[in-house]
Amino acid sequence: MPEPSLKARALRYLSTREHSRLELGRKLARYAEEGDDVEALLDFLEKNNWLSQERFAESLIHRKASRYGNSRVMAELKNHGVGGAALAELKAGLADTELARAREVWRRKFGRVAADAAGRAKQMRFLLQRGFTQRAVRAAMEGGADDDEI
Repeated sequence: MPEPSLKARALRYLSTREHSRLELGRKLARYAEEGDDVEALLDFLEKNNWLSQERFAESLIHRKASRYGNSRVMAELKNHGVGGAALAELKAGLADTELARAREVWRRKFGRVAADAAGRAKQMRFLLQRGFTQRAVRAAMEGGADDDEI
Protein backbone atom coordinates (compact mmCIF):
# COMPACT_ATOMS: atom_id res chain seq x y z
CA MET A 1 0.00 0.00 0.00
CA PRO A 2 1.53 3.35 -1.01
CA GLU A 3 2.30 6.02 1.54
CA PRO A 4 -0.34 8.79 1.68
CA SER A 5 0.67 12.12 0.20
CA LEU A 6 1.47 15.09 2.42
CA LYS A 7 -1.84 16.68 1.45
CA ALA A 8 -3.72 13.51 2.42
CA ARG A 9 -1.90 13.40 5.75
CA ALA A 10 -2.66 17.08 6.38
CA LEU A 11 -6.35 16.60 5.64
CA ARG A 12 -6.46 13.53 7.90
CA TYR A 13 -4.90 15.53 10.75
CA LEU A 14 -7.30 18.42 10.17
CA SER A 15 -10.31 16.10 10.07
CA THR A 16 -9.67 14.98 13.65
CA ARG A 17 -9.22 18.45 15.19
CA GLU A 18 -8.01 21.96 14.45
CA HIS A 19 -4.23 22.39 14.26
CA SER A 20 -2.06 25.50 14.30
CA ARG A 21 0.09 26.16 11.26
CA LEU A 22 3.23 25.54 13.32
CA GLU A 23 1.94 22.26 14.77
CA LEU A 24 0.75 20.90 11.41
CA GLY A 25 4.01 21.94 9.77
CA ARG A 26 5.98 19.99 12.39
CA LYS A 27 3.83 16.89 11.93
CA LEU A 28 4.11 17.00 8.13
CA ALA A 29 7.85 17.71 8.14
CA ARG A 30 8.45 14.18 9.48
CA TYR A 31 7.01 12.73 6.27
CA ALA A 32 8.31 15.29 3.77
CA GLU A 33 10.55 13.88 1.09
CA GLU A 34 12.92 15.64 -1.23
CA GLY A 35 10.97 18.02 -3.42
CA ASP A 36 8.00 18.33 -1.02
CA ASP A 37 7.21 21.91 -0.07
CA VAL A 38 5.48 21.85 3.32
CA GLU A 39 5.14 25.65 3.46
CA ALA A 40 3.41 25.74 0.06
CA LEU A 41 1.00 23.04 1.23
CA LEU A 42 0.25 25.01 4.41
CA ASP A 43 -0.37 28.13 2.32
CA PHE A 44 -2.72 26.14 0.10
CA LEU A 45 -4.62 24.80 3.13
CA GLU A 46 -4.97 28.30 4.58
CA LYS A 47 -6.08 29.74 1.24
CA ASN A 48 -8.85 27.13 1.05
CA ASN A 49 -9.77 27.77 4.69
CA TRP A 50 -8.98 24.22 5.77
CA LEU A 51 -6.31 25.52 8.13
CA SER A 52 -7.23 28.51 10.28
CA GLN A 53 -5.34 30.08 13.19
CA GLU A 54 -8.57 31.68 14.42
CA ARG A 55 -10.44 28.37 14.52
CA PHE A 56 -7.47 26.70 16.15
CA ALA A 57 -7.28 29.38 18.87
CA GLU A 58 -11.01 29.16 19.56
CA SER A 59 -10.80 25.37 19.71
CA LEU A 60 -7.87 25.40 22.12
CA ILE A 61 -9.55 27.96 24.35
CA HIS A 62 -12.74 25.93 24.35
CA ARG A 63 -10.82 22.80 25.38
CA LYS A 64 -8.57 24.38 28.01
CA ALA A 65 -10.33 27.41 29.51
CA SER A 66 -12.64 25.45 31.79
CA ARG A 67 -9.65 23.87 33.56
CA TYR A 68 -6.85 26.43 33.30
CA GLY A 69 -6.22 30.11 33.94
CA ASN A 70 -5.35 32.81 31.45
CA SER A 71 -1.58 32.56 31.75
CA ARG A 72 -1.58 28.80 31.07
CA VAL A 73 -3.93 29.11 28.07
CA MET A 74 -1.97 32.08 26.66
CA ALA A 75 1.33 30.19 27.03
CA GLU A 76 -0.08 27.26 25.09
CA LEU A 77 -1.34 29.56 22.33
CA LYS A 78 2.12 31.16 22.08
CA ASN A 79 3.73 27.71 21.89
CA HIS A 80 1.51 26.97 18.90
CA GLY A 81 2.57 30.15 17.09
CA VAL A 82 -0.51 32.30 17.74
CA GLY A 83 0.63 35.85 18.40
CA GLY A 84 0.18 39.52 17.74
CA ALA A 85 -3.18 41.27 17.79
CA ALA A 86 -5.09 37.99 17.77
CA LEU A 87 -3.43 36.94 21.02
CA ALA A 88 -4.21 40.27 22.71
CA GLU A 89 -7.86 40.02 21.64
CA LEU A 90 -8.16 36.46 22.95
CA LYS A 91 -6.53 37.44 26.24
CA ALA A 92 -9.05 40.24 26.75
CA GLY A 93 -11.90 37.81 26.16
CA LEU A 94 -10.52 35.31 28.66
CA ALA A 95 -9.90 37.97 31.31
CA ASP A 96 -13.64 38.61 31.58
CA THR A 97 -14.33 35.04 32.68
CA GLU A 98 -11.22 34.21 34.72
CA LEU A 99 -12.79 34.71 38.16
CA ALA A 100 -15.79 32.54 37.32
CA ARG A 101 -13.53 29.83 35.90
CA ALA A 102 -11.24 29.95 38.95
CA ARG A 103 -14.23 29.56 41.26
CA GLU A 104 -15.54 26.61 39.28
CA VAL A 105 -12.17 24.82 39.22
CA TRP A 106 -11.75 25.46 42.96
CA ARG A 107 -15.29 24.27 43.69
CA ARG A 108 -14.85 21.04 41.74
CA LYS A 109 -11.54 20.24 43.44
CA PHE A 110 -12.10 21.39 47.03
CA GLY A 111 -15.67 22.60 47.59
CA ARG A 112 -14.87 24.61 50.69
CA VAL A 113 -12.07 26.70 52.14
CA ALA A 114 -9.66 24.74 54.31
CA ALA A 115 -9.78 25.45 58.03
CA ASP A 116 -6.03 25.85 58.54
CA ALA A 117 -3.44 28.04 56.84
CA ALA A 118 -1.56 25.10 55.33
CA GLY A 119 -4.73 23.81 53.67
CA ARG A 120 -5.59 27.26 52.28
CA ALA A 121 -2.03 27.62 50.95
CA LYS A 122 -2.37 24.22 49.22
CA GLN A 123 -5.64 25.31 47.59
CA MET A 124 -4.08 28.59 46.44
CA ARG A 125 -1.02 26.82 45.00
CA PHE A 126 -3.29 24.47 43.08
CA LEU A 127 -5.09 27.36 41.39
CA LEU A 128 -1.88 29.29 40.76
CA GLN A 129 -0.31 26.23 39.10
CA ARG A 130 -3.35 26.03 36.86
CA GLY A 131 -2.46 29.50 35.56
CA PHE A 132 -4.96 31.69 37.39
CA THR A 133 -3.86 35.14 38.57
CA GLN A 134 -3.36 35.83 42.27
CA ARG A 135 -6.27 38.28 42.18
CA ALA A 136 -8.61 35.63 40.76
CA VAL A 137 -7.38 33.01 43.23
CA ARG A 138 -7.94 35.28 46.23
CA ALA A 139 -11.38 36.32 44.99
CA ALA A 140 -12.41 32.73 44.24
CA MET A 141 -11.42 31.54 47.70
CA GLU A 142 -12.96 34.54 49.47
CA GLY A 143 -16.24 33.79 47.72
CA GLY A 144 -16.30 30.32 49.25
CA ALA A 145 -18.75 27.58 48.45
CA ASP A 146 -21.76 29.62 49.61
CA ASP A 147 -21.27 32.43 47.11
CA ASP A 148 -23.30 31.81 43.97
CA GLU A 149 -22.79 35.27 42.53
CA ILE A 150 -20.12 35.30 39.88
